[in-house]
Amino acid sequence: MNNKYNESVKQSVVERYRAGESVASILADTGIPRSTVYAWIKASVDIGSGKKEVSLKNYRLLENKVTRLQGIIEILKKVGCTVNDPLEVKLPALEALQDQYSVHMLREALNVPRGTYYNYLFRNKRTHTWYAERREILKAEIQCIYDDSRQIFGAAKICAVMKERGIRVSNKMVSELMRDMGLTSIRQDAKDLYDKEQRRFKNYLNQQFTATRPNEIWVSDVTCFRFNNKNYYICAILDLFSRMVVGYRIGKVNSTQLVRSTFQMAYKERCPIGPLTFHTDRGSNYHSKTFCGLLRSLGVTQSFSRAHIPYDNSVMESFFSNLKREELYRTKYRSENEFRTAVDTYMIFYNEQRPHAKNGYKTPLKKRNGLSQ
Repeated sequence: MNNKYNESVKQSVVERYRAGESVASILADTGIPRSTVYAWIKASVDIGSGKKEVSLKNYRLLENKVTRLQGIIEILKKVGCTVNDPLEVKLPALEALQDQYSVHMLREALNVPRGTYYNYLFRNKRTHTWYAERREILKAEIQCIYDDSRQIFGAAKICAVMKERGIRVSNKMVSELMRDMGLTSIRQDAKDLYDKEQRRFKNYLNQQFTATRPNEIWVSDVTCFRFNNKNYYICAILDLFSRMVVGYRIGKVNSTQLVRSTFQMAYKERCPIGPLTFHTDRGSNYHSKTFCGLLRSLGVTQSFSRAHIPYDNSVMESFFSNLKREELYRTKYRSENEFRTAVDTYMIFYNEQRPHAKNGYKTPLKKRNGLSQ
């Protein structure tokens, strides 16, 4: 504040302002700087009201105190007992509100020592209904978040999400409950599972659909055809060397038995001499314990397509597409027997009469036998 003006000048300016005269008029009359006049006016207002400046820190402290007091008032209204009641009355009453208020607020409301309250909780927590119910509620929430994250989130991330949703819980509690539930983040075992799957579902073809001799590589798949409101499943096996159908069967169920019997029929008829690789998709019937055991017993190497990659078994996809467009979709069968006979006839036609582009337009039979057109 400028000290070249005496107190009488300051008092006169303030009194003129309080009397209703505008600051602009006072400035024009006195020639005193605007900032000086406003400083005098502000000082006189602060002195007159006794106002003190409140820091942000003090404001937060006051705000927290009000929130705490409001919570204590709510607890006293709900708790059903008073501060003067004995501990055996107060402790169970506070426990019933454990999931609604902080431990500190509960203890303060009924003046219960901290150690006494925690000893009461942890000494009997396994038998308390509240504790058991709260664990079940937390487990349900953990399972929901775990599933929504596609089993990726671990205890720390799940705890963070729960806190965002207003659920009071610790990392230690979430970790303990996840262990009880048998939940773990797939991140921990992702590489091991990937390596295990790669070993189990080894792809030996990698879309290289060529063979140097008969019975070197067979490919197989199952397709479904609906006739007369019933599903019929056709399992077929092709030899990549000549694209010949070396075995097929029709069943009413897409089962391990269907593919097993088809393979056994083809193997018995063809009697492979050299090493044989058998390639399919990852259908459960092809990687069942029974079928895999059969191939191992015969010394057959099993090869699988990658998951959700139909191009890894495109030879079979193409074959079934031809079967349906050239025969099944073109004919209205009058009986199941007529349908089965038509499939038999097409397989003979495919092997013995239908030229194949991959064979240089030789039929599969001529390609296998090494005959020219």
